[in-house]
Amino acid sequence: MPTPLTHDDPHAFGPYRPVVRLGSGGMGTVYLARSRGGRTVAVKTMHAGIASDPAARSRFRLEADAARVIGGQHGAGVVDADTRAATPWIATEYVLGPPLDEAVRTAGPLPETTVRALGAALCGALGRLHGSEVVHRDLKPSNILVTAYGPKVIDFGIARAVGDDRLTSVGAAVGTPAFMSPEQASGEDPTWPSDVFALAGVLVFAATGRAPFGQGQPADLLYRVRYGEPDLNGVPDALVPLLGRCLDKNPFRRPSTSELAAELHDGNGEFAEHLPDPVLQEIARRATEVWQITPQRLAAPRQPDPEAKAVPAARPARRRLLLAGGGLAVGAAAVGAGAWAWNRRTAPEPEPPAPGPSNSRLPKKKLDSLWQLQVADPPYGTVPPAQPLAVGNLVSVVAGKGLGGIDAASGTVRWTSDRMEIHWQVATDGDRLVRMVAPPGSDGNAGKPGGFPLLLASVDLDSGKATDPFARLTDFNGVITQNQVLCTADGVVYAAAGAGKYDDYFLASQSWSVFAVDIGTGRKLWTKPLPPRPDRTDRLHFLAAHVVGDSLVALQETDDGKVRAVVRDTRTGSVRWERPLDGVVPRRVQLPMATDAQHLYVGTGRLQALRLSDGTRVWDSQVRRPGRTYGPPTVKGGVVYAVEKGLGLVAFEPGDGRPLWEERGGGGADADLSASPVIGTDHAYSRRASALWAVDLATRTPTASYRTTGDRFLAQEKARVTLALGGRFLAAFPLK
Repeated sequence: MPTPLTHDDPHAFGPYRPVVRLGSGGMGTVYLARSRGGRTVAVKTMHAGIASDPAARSRFRLEADAARVIGGQHGAGVVDADTRAATPWIATEYVLGPPLDEAVRTAGPLPETTVRALGAALCGALGRLHGSEVVHRDLKPSNILVTAYGPKVIDFGIARAVGDDRLTSVGAAVGTPAFMSPEQASGEDPTWPSDVFALAGVLVFAATGRAPFGQGQPADLLYRVRYGEPDLNGVPDALVPLLGRCLDKNPFRRPSTSELAAELHDGNGEFAEHLPDPVLQEIARRATEVWQITPQRLAAPRQPDPEAKAVPAARPARRRLLLAGGGLAVGAAAVGAGAWAWNRRTAPEPEPPAPGPSNSRLPKKKLDSLWQLQVADPPYGTVPPAQPLAVGNLVSVVAGKGLGGIDAASGTVRWTSDRMEIHWQVATDGDRLVRMVAPPGSDGNAGKPGGFPLLLASVDLDSGKATDPFARLTDFNGVITQNQVLCTADGVVYAAAGAGKYDDYFLASQSWSVFAVDIGTGRKLWTKPLPPRPDRTDRLHFLAAHVVGDSLVALQETDDGKVRAVVRDTRTGSVRWERPLDGVVPRRVQLPMATDAQHLYVGTGRLQALRLSDGTRVWDSQVRRPGRTYGPPTVKGGVVYAVEKGLGLVAFEPGDGRPLWEERGGGGADADLSASPVIGTDHAYSRRASALWAVDLATRTPTASYRTTGDRFLAQEKARVTLALGGRFLAAFPLK
């Protein structure tokens, strides 16, 4: 619906004068504009404040380039642009037709002939993009305009060339959740099959009036997109198998745009002949209405009384906001086992964790876990991700309102806590659970001058309650959220903490240290300084840490987002050696570390082994297997295991990196590179799409698969189970 111009809207964009606003959002505004000769165009702008960001301006320029690539037949042809102006703008033809979502609201679900013609035409549009190695990444009904001559694809704000990651954060899911592909929802780099998945969702919407994965909160939609089955009720019978292939979770099984176009439509007839009368009438109405619009501009608002004083709104501290968020997360799951986890099931097919589509006409798949629990997100967010901890016969996880202890063999919830534990402030050595404890009186009083002492306590594994603190450290501020428990081993806990004023983020005025405390005596064994963090940073100092012999092996994140391996003497805290890990992305190493008595093994791209004694790189996969990509490794029984992209599980000799064997059978082509493999006695377990595959270590071939929502995996040796956490489920699978 057009709205009047505001008093401060620009008066011209090159030769085009704005007439009315067509829409506005957080990034910019779209105007209807005309040239002096009467040419009508749509002008998309970027807010000047956002345009001051070079990356945002580059995105805007790339959007114009992508619009030019698709051209006037399949998109709104670019007429003019100035992406270097103070307020960058792009002028395109004014398309005479409604967005697809409005067309469906006007005419109802479209008939099969219309859906087929629409799909074939959109295949042509995407094929043109993909031929230029551009992926749209946000195809949805509101980005498709229906004209009498065919659909036009618009809004290339997040489109980019395949493999160009300069303007996108690694691991960030961008797009619209209801029409996003599973790989895109997982933060992976989308390629053309992602657009095919989105196109199938658009066609389901056109045929039924609803998205294939329902509606709701973004987190719920992302979950269903990654693990749920699409709802194809109402889709014409002949289209169900075809669209089901396009909606396959595995991108390699989706058809290409040319294959899809051939199965959708034979190309006969004009596009308008396939449109229902209400849509044609709406196109005609818009073609007439555009010439009846007259320029409108609102007057400037009256100036406020200079004597009046504005009262600033109070901004709750980030700590309180996070606590409130934790409460909301628990509210969604506070049924059954206290206020931590709910809906425990041992049946093979669970209920979905949130309302979603049902009665799918595609075959339903079963989750075949030994047991599973539905859990809420941890109270302090999911960055870094919460990891399951194997302690005694339990698995412990921070979720919902706090820490929980579950019998790893049966899935019985033994105890839960409501103390709002922070998951990076809990650690275990396999027998003991240690955590930081909120100092008495600190709730809601994080800004007390001088702060509160830092308290460390063990957790009673029978009740889940913290015992009396074994350490009370007054030289640190115990309420700083970024304090960490790194790990514990041999009766010593290793931690990092700050001193100084509390704030929502790190402060440059804070001083930081890494230190060791004897659990038996509470005595601090040593303290070593850490570099200060810049103001407003919230990245933790440590990504992972582990004790090997007399070495504290750690991966630390630097201020510029790089990763360094740092090895300290556990007796003194002195740094034995440190070195940068080039090309390693911080979020991909927030996992249990792969070490043995001699080496630290690091994956995520290249696979390499660093000697623990001096940091020398002993071997590098790029030497023996150049150009190959690996996920994070696992070492067990004198063998290093890692998943190789496009191949599957590979075993290496730890001393020299010589490949010992490769997975056979071709089942590892879509193996996930984000999770470390879990190694049992006879089998290795590796994630592929939405399943956990078991690979026989003797034959090197897959023997079983288990449907799972998990993306973090852990071997619980005492209970002989593989634990999977992710998608708001904790589940157990065999460990053989």
